Amino acid sequence: MADLTFDDFLKVDIRAGTVTRAEPYPEARRPAIKLWVDFGGELGVRKSSAQITAHYDPEALIGRQVLAVVNFPPRQIGRFMSEILVLGLPDETGEIVLIGPDSKVPDGGRMH
Repeated sequence: MADLTFDDFLKVDIRAGTVTRAEPYPEARRPAIKLWVDFGGELGVRKSSAQITAHYDPEALIGRQVLAVVNFPPRQIGRFMSEILVLGLPDETGEIVLIGPDSKVPDGGRMH
């Protein structure tokens, strides 16, 4: 992987937001959940599709804070337009575990 400059890092806008709505997305090629994440202020609510069904039920995600890249262009995922990239890490079997703050932070807070 190529080295990254600090200026390159600053271009990636990673923010904390709270999941306000989550629904199963059975039409996706791989099982997924549709997420609506509130970043507060000028960013407001943004949508994403995430392949996180191994560890999460939609109902349990409501109120959870997550980290997401908010400055990617929107991407069509089947019939759903994804506006952000919710961040996670693979577990030992490759299933995604979400990344979020371990204490409540203001929605829209930018990662440093």
